[in-house]
Amino acid sequence: MTDPQPTPAVTDENRLISERRAKLHALREAGCAFPNDFAPDARAAQLHAQHGEQDKEVLESQATPVKIAGRMMLKRVMGKASFATLQDGTGRIQVFLERNTVGEESYSQFKSWDIGDIIAVEGTVFKTNKGELSVNAQSVRLLTKSLRPLPDKFHGVSDQELRYRQRYVDLTMTEQTRQTFIARSKAIGSLRAHMQQAGFLEVETPMLHPIPGGAAAKPFVTHHNALDMEMFLRIAPELYLKRLIVGGFERVFELNRNFRNEGVSPRHNPEFTMMEFYAAYTDYRWLMDFTETLIREAAIAATGSAVLDYQGKPIDLSTPFQRLTTVQAILKYAPEYNEAQLQDETFLRNELRKKGVDANGPTLARAGIGALQLALFEETAESQLWQPTFIIDYPVEVSPLARASDSRPDITERFELFISGREIANGFSELNDPEDQAARFLAQVQAKDAGDEEAMYYDADYIRALEYGMPPTGGCGIGIDRLVMLLTNSPSIRDVILFPHLRPEDV
Repeated sequence: MTDPQPTPAVTDENRLISERRAKLHALREAGCAFPNDFAPDARAAQLHAQHGEQDKEVLESQATPVKIAGRMMLKRVMGKASFATLQDGTGRIQVFLERNTVGEESYSQFKSWDIGDIIAVEGTVFKTNKGELSVNAQSVRLLTKSLRPLPDKFHGVSDQELRYRQRYVDLTMTEQTRQTFIARSKAIGSLRAHMQQAGFLEVETPMLHPIPGGAAAKPFVTHHNALDMEMFLRIAPELYLKRLIVGGFERVFELNRNFRNEGVSPRHNPEFTMMEFYAAYTDYRWLMDFTETLIREAAIAATGSAVLDYQGKPIDLSTPFQRLTTVQAILKYAPEYNEAQLQDETFLRNELRKKGVDANGPTLARAGIGALQLALFEETAESQLWQPTFIIDYPVEVSPLARASDSRPDITERFELFISGREIANGFSELNDPEDQAARFLAQVQAKDAGDEEAMYYDADYIRALEYGMPPTGGCGIGIDRLVMLLTNSPSIRDVILFPHLRPEDV
């Protein structure tokens, strides 16, 4: 059997790479490959901001000297004069080169440079006859030889997998991608600033846990050789942050990574960013108000508005967020049900079976009315919560770390915030009764023994911490990646994570 023949595109790319390697070899022979002695004093965006509105004649009279550097994205050679477009970390600027100005040798070298090369230019700012702000080059140098050709400029990076695997190429070619991650940075900056203004202390807690805790999720397992012990990548920082509340830090937050050994989808990545925060002497009502403000201000910082367009539909973060119980949400978004049916365990189990949910599996086999209502909510109403909505009053059996309501001991003072049909935040009045918490942990252990892989472990040290006394506290976690998806109109979580996890590449 003969080997498969390479496609013309691959053959052509290999030829171009070979030609560029030959050029690099010549640079090495001349002793001028990869210099590192040039420092730009201007950026593209800065030049446009400072000089974009100035008249051509004013710029010529000022002859402002600049030193710029960037990747050459376009090149037009026209005899004794040429144009090039440089792209730096802030944007693009045009460069004009004349053979008589930069010199015969430099001009000849420039003509041999390739799209993607990184070059340095010294010159003066001016405007062309067409009014385009440019730099009139006095000298040009090649700083970095690009060996691989960039994607076709007219098509950009259209292959989604290529975009995720080679984010460096995506960032080079796609302005929208750059803007997405700039918006992410602005949103995170807004969150941090608001937390600090509200008196929160930013802290760092362990990524390696001897016991996975703080959430119902399947952990990644590893081994610490020196201690000869099994350890887990953290699924949540919650129990460590609450230890700090016990220790007297009354307002703390952490913005960092969590790891959950679960599925990969447009809304799930095994490594993701969360911001968790805890405030003593607050409850879940205070948390909802505070979380609403946080998200609204992050949207304004990232996009300039609290009214967003997401996948062709508006999302209004400017008005108070709706608050519903799971039962109220089902009745609103699935009106075929009535309240009496939603209090009937047999009815709920039958409805879940109709929807393909294993009502007798390890998660729901021993579930009470509240957990069954929650399961039906997830099947019928959750995806319809487009506008920001707090779902409140979760059952105790699915909220092992939340404080029970004083008026209804079967529910907790807990909420989850949904926007565009996705959970964005989860918060509650914290359970600070050590005996109640110990009993809840034991119930989780029983659930794990019965086959629930996501049930929690018993954390004896955390119980010991609570026995010293934790003040009344409210705590919340916000999913940063999902929030940024909203703010940047991104359909997949992979669009807002610089290097998302993918299957191994067949190179």
